[in-house]
Amino acid sequence: MKTPTLRNTDLENRLIKQCLLGNAKAQKQIYTRYAGAMYNVAARIVGDRIEAEDVVQDVFIKVFQQLKQFKGQSTLGAWIKRITVNTALNNLRKHKLLVYSDEMEDQAEEIIESRTTRFSVNEIHHAIKKLPEGSRLVVSLHLIEGYQHQEVASILGISVSTSKSQYHRGKKLLRLGLEKAKCSAKLI
Repeated sequence: MKTPTLRNTDLENRLIKQCLLGNAKAQKQIYTRYAGAMYNVAARIVGDRIEAEDVVQDVFIKVFQQLKQFKGQSTLGAWIKRITVNTALNNLRKHKLLVYSDEMEDQAEEIIESRTTRFSVNEIHHAIKKLPEGSRLVVSLHLIEGYQHQEVASILGISVSTSKSQYHRGKKLLRLGLEKAKCSAKLI
């Protein structure tokens, strides 16, 4: 059975054509349509609201400059997301060193698996922000953005085994952070 090919909608195709002709209203529509989602992607990667806003601005400058290179082999949203991920990672590389840390690994081993505790989306995103940078990036790209470990490794310039170990460590630390937050909230 063939996997269906994802396609842009007719509206997106019209907007792309209009953008290529320099139509500012079409550019604004594309920006409005995708900026929020790309902000969320950038924020998860860079871990800072203001940096994420800067990344999104850079992303859409690149999108409109490079739109003529868009071949339609993926959806427009997927193409913009890839630019967002790359721009956010470049932002991290420019401002600080990407570090794949072993911090707190011993504490993570003490995590008690809780199958009954439920966490809100905000609690999960807050806990992800607190992960060491290497784990945060891998967890964000693999768990949230849906990239396979091979893709994560390629994007971050690490080995597949490092991606998997950072993901495993990140999940443990995430659970630990969520459990600690839940315990702290009960004490208040």
